[in-house]
Amino acid sequence: MDLPVNSFKHAIAAGRPQIGLWCTLSNAYAAEIVAGSGFDWLLLDTEHSPNEIDTVLGQLQAVGAYPTTPIVRPAWNDPVLIKRFLDIGAQTLLLPYIQSVSEAERAVASMRYPPHGFRGVGGTTRATRFGRVKDYAARCESELCLLLQVETKTALDQLESIAGVEGVDGIFIGPADLSASLGFGGNASHPEVVKVVGDALRRIRATGRAAGVLATDPALVDHYLECGATFVAVGVDMGILARETTQLAARFKR
Repeated sequence: MDLPVNSFKHAIAAGRPQIGLWCTLSNAYAAEIVAGSGFDWLLLDTEHSPNEIDTVLGQLQAVGAYPTTPIVRPAWNDPVLIKRFLDIGAQTLLLPYIQSVSEAERAVASMRYPPHGFRGVGGTTRATRFGRVKDYAARCESELCLLLQVETKTALDQLESIAGVEGVDGIFIGPADLSASLGFGGNASHPEVVKVVGDALRRIRATGRAAGVLATDPALVDHYLECGATFVAVGVDMGILARETTQLAARFKR
């Protein structure tokens, strides 16, 4: 049995824009519903969602039947969390709140087996197809993808250095936390925030790394794509459900 190909990793390396959906409902059934929608990737969140190892496992299994790439966001840049998500078969991770080169280097080391890192070795994990993938430990890095989330002014000041860490595939700008860090109270659509995000995306692309962002306003998505964004989340499942059901009820309730 061969090592699964990470189509998302190869697409962003080639500069092909990838459009995704943020998934916060923490449920395999909900993940399967949106998996057939046509998005290139789905973000399975555990930082701001009530999602754990076992529920993410169910989501990975549900999404696996569809032509979309699941990306898992651990709650923190924690080697133990990273190891566990990789072992259950996640090939692409988005790590939040990266602030420095040393934190980026720690993230890379967490993704790699010794002697290049310190990921713990497990022989019969789901990632190895339960021991059926030949030479998994020697070959897995070619299909693992590491995305780092930059979301503060402190991190932006070190953006090129963070992006330059070997083993990093892409940098994702977190607009909500960044807007708060810049003093705009979580207003991610503030003109100054939009300006800073657009500039950050250009800076990331100049380093040769893929640049990502989340934006739910179609005009803002188009703007960020023009700025060089390679992977963009264009909606949040919970937001879509809340908005659409509210509008439906308002349409018929007198």
